[in-house]
Amino acid sequence: MNRLKESRIKINEIDRKMAELFTARMNVAQEIAAAKQEMGLPILDTAREAEVIEANCRLIEDEVLRSYYADFLQHNMSLSRRYQHRLMEGMRVAYSGVPGAFAHIAVRRIFPDASAVAYKDFKAAYDAVENGECDCVVLPIENSYAGEVSQVMDLAFFGSLSVNGIYNMEIVQNLVGIKGASVKDIKEVVSHAQGLAQCEGYIRDHAFITHEAANTALAAKKVAEEGNPAIAAIASVETAEIYGLEVLDKNINAGSINTTRFAVFSRVGQRNTAQDDYFIMNFTVKNEAGSLVRALSVIGEAGFNLRALKSRPTKDLIWEYYFFAEGEGNINSPEGEEMLLKLKESCNNIKVVGSFSKERIIR
Repeated sequence: MNRLKESRIKINEIDRKMAELFTARMNVAQEIAAAKQEMGLPILDTAREAEVIEANCRLIEDEVLRSYYADFLQHNMSLSRRYQHRLMEGMRVAYSGVPGAFAHIAVRRIFPDASAVAYKDFKAAYDAVENGECDCVVLPIENSYAGEVSQVMDLAFFGSLSVNGIYNMEIVQNLVGIKGASVKDIKEVVSHAQGLAQCEGYIRDHAFITHEAANTALAAKKVAEEGNPAIAAIASVETAEIYGLEVLDKNINAGSINTTRFAVFSRVGQRNTAQDDYFIMNFTVKNEAGSLVRALSVIGEAGFNLRALKSRPTKDLIWEYYFFAEGEGNINSPEGEEMLLKLKESCNNIKVVGSFSKERIIR
């Protein structure tokens, strides 16, 4: 038997073993897809993939082969993601609003393969996950222009769902109108009150008459239905596409910062404690002098930094409040567990709403 034939026999045997390992790997990818769907997590985790590639490449001693192995791993991960995308096509993600609303856009960017399901308000969307109609819900928790979304904070306190991720999306406003219209044709603009306020300078410069709508998507829908070239909406590019409108002028809120933070709520919280660096927690303090100060001291002494602390009425008892806290640190660590135990001395109720590795920017 010549050397070429012997080598080909060896390759065939290696390929047979690789086929078995490939099947095993894709079966695990299927399990991961199911877990991500249950916890409301996106498929792509760039940081995790980079860590895996770096760690596994250390197993290859040959420097030349190491770079090829990195390509091999990246290709395997790409195939795994494609398979997970296919498996997660049946995922249902709730949001509040109508197609084209910024929450709808956030869902499409975080979960591009899932079905986005619209609900009339925040509570209805939240309830849809609690009762099993949807797998997770994407809700805004804060806007850099308008501040926190108190209704969603209340749902986080009173409800049973967990937050497994926070996503920042820049809100870019555009002037959109019917096909064939131009900026010089526009006399009136319609949009959400915040959209109008964010584009106040642009509106003033063009002397537009303004009209308010419940949200930017409904504004775009109204413009499309009326078909009047003198009326435009202020909305996103995606919204214009949905309602068959043209973008007449882009980024007309360019002078202002406008970012919305969206939280993904699901029925199951993450239990991968090693990489979680941020957390959201709700608590109420005892009706005793200094109880809030003691609670904050416990958090600080345990080495956790609070990035935000907001109070909301409990609604159960008049003039009693709960606190919505966002912190830095791994609350699932031994230090976090000890902190939660000590907090019970000053707090009546403590609820860890969720923990996650970092906030992500979605574009």
